[in-house]
Amino acid sequence: MSEVPGTVLWRPPPDVLETTQVGHFLSWVRESRGLDLRDHDSLWQWSVEDLEGFWSAIWEYFEVTDHGSRTAVLAQRGMPGARWFTGSLLNYAEHAMRGAGADDAAVAVLARSQSRADLSLTWGELRDQVARARRVLIELGVGPGDRVAGYLPNTAETLVAFLAAAGLGAVWTSCAIEFGPRSVIDRFGQVEPLVLVVAGGYRYGRKDVDRRAAIAEIVAGLPSVRHVLDVEYGQWRVDGARSWPRSLANVTDPEARTTPVAFDHPLVVLFSSGTTGRPKAIVHGHGGIVVEHLKNHALSWDLGPGDVLLWYSTTAWMMWNALVSGLLVGSAIVLIDGDPTYPDLGWQWRLAEETRATLMGASPGFVMACRAAGIELSGLDLRIRVVGSAGAPLPAEGYVWIRDQLGPGVQLNVGSGGTDVCSGLVQNNPLLPVRSGRISGRALGVDVHAYDESGHEVIGEPGELVVTAPMPSMPIGLWGDEDGSRLRETYFDRYPGIWRHGDWIVFEADGSCVVTGRSDATLNRGGVRLGTAEFYRVVEELPHVEDSLVVHLEDPAGGNGELILFVAGPAVEVDEALADTIRRALRSALSPRHVPDRIVGVPTIPRNLTGKKLELPVKRILQGTPAAQVVSRDALADPTSLDVFVALADERARAASATTVTR
Repeated sequence: MSEVPGTVLWRPPPDVLETTQVGHFLSWVRESRGLDLRDHDSLWQWSVEDLEGFWSAIWEYFEVTDHGSRTAVLAQRGMPGARWFTGSLLNYAEHAMRGAGADDAAVAVLARSQSRADLSLTWGELRDQVARARRVLIELGVGPGDRVAGYLPNTAETLVAFLAAAGLGAVWTSCAIEFGPRSVIDRFGQVEPLVLVVAGGYRYGRKDVDRRAAIAEIVAGLPSVRHVLDVEYGQWRVDGARSWPRSLANVTDPEARTTPVAFDHPLVVLFSSGTTGRPKAIVHGHGGIVVEHLKNHALSWDLGPGDVLLWYSTTAWMMWNALVSGLLVGSAIVLIDGDPTYPDLGWQWRLAEETRATLMGASPGFVMACRAAGIELSGLDLRIRVVGSAGAPLPAEGYVWIRDQLGPGVQLNVGSGGTDVCSGLVQNNPLLPVRSGRISGRALGVDVHAYDESGHEVIGEPGELVVTAPMPSMPIGLWGDEDGSRLRETYFDRYPGIWRHGDWIVFEADGSCVVTGRSDATLNRGGVRLGTAEFYRVVEELPHVEDSLVVHLEDPAGGNGELILFVAGPAVEVDEALADTIRRALRSALSPRHVPDRIVGVPTIPRNLTGKKLELPVKRILQGTPAAQVVSRDALADPTSLDVFVALADERARAASATTVTR
């Protein structure tokens, strides 16, 4: 069954104010602040017009522990440089381990792996392991401000190491274990870790992957590393490394205390993809992540004690940090390592049944693959109340598939945000309806809009996604950017004092929106800007097209340029019949301007390790920039995926040279 984009598929139930976390928060606000807010619009308006009132309410409602003496909620409002909760002292790990008062006997972690047997940890066991790990790090000389790095899969050991480091005021950073040595050194080398925690290998589906040679190369490339700890994952052991499990077992005096730190003390360094240059080392602080994730997870995702959060992620994606923060609101979390589609696409849904997940993350690619494969969920006994989706736009057909498979009572929360804020900027919450093909609205506390090139707000047409007021989880800086110049260049170059996120977005009058692609990859066709997501939504629904990528090569002489569509499918070659089908579909569904000048079949569409299509790198390669200057092959999901584009660029260069000679 298909629906017109924008059709309402889910509405808040009549008892939403009595049965949801955001409803309970509104009741508290009414009693404690005297504000009678009963819908999303009034709550959002208050959250961005009274930043001090809203964020202090988040702090008080969730009982954030302050070991200091606050002097102001927002001491400085300007961006960049906003200063939040000055004088306050807190620690992320303290609040994660508190788990909203979770009992020691309750389950906190459900870990599933293809490298070893299933593992579960109660809150008591997690608290004990973190206290032991904290003592181990203390004995290695780790203290506030020191960096601890993890080259690890998504396992319980990774979680414990992160919380142990955070509890000491040390700074955590991680790379997924599938990253190549060059990519890891490019990232960790910026922050100079003192301790490196590693796993010697992992199993991905049926394939065993030995990473010990890569670890040796990484250690050799990081002179700052004094200690290497091996979590002894699966069958792999790292020569010369200290045993993590034995170190924890030998601790006789676990350190349960955490170190209170300033609100803006560094908690974690997250890295940008590195597909268009040196990865940015984005620094997030303890306080910003605590209050943002408390707000997001409870008021948007409707999580609390008794819930189970399942969201597949590697340790390189900000969704790993969001997953871990389920602990802040007392939810249990499911950690998944390995191939999420092994032995078949239905495995994650069966895992949701087994773990009794109440919120399941399902990427747009995963949803559409399940739809294409005809996956049926009616036979499963699922407890899912909310499905979250992020990382790329979800086509309207995906919304309908979720509704049809899980029933009209399950809420779909599609959002968009990013590593830069470690949260969502636009998304749903229980107070907003779900409209097919659209993100439901603006996130609470986020003054987000679409601007045209002149800096004026636009409605109903594409614009730059901007945030006009500070958020606590905006980065406290970029590592090594002492004067802040790179931070300003990255986020504040276009509109002074206003955050430009880098996405191209359309807001409707009702606040719902569609992210149409990265603004640096947006296509300018005859003076009309076109979002790439529109192409993919149409093309990837066609038979024989599994994936696609579109770029526009501008004409230096001012002409229309060349619009090239690359498609991947069962057959690499695109015959005239398929090409005609694609052209007709784009002309009918979108406009004549969307019809490509050329359609090229490729073996695979290049993506980075978090699954994002590499539109800008492909464009730059086709414009003549050497591939080595555009992207590190280690940052690619398939290092060979750019070969066909390099060959095509060479072909174009030879043709241009021959034309010049002829003239």
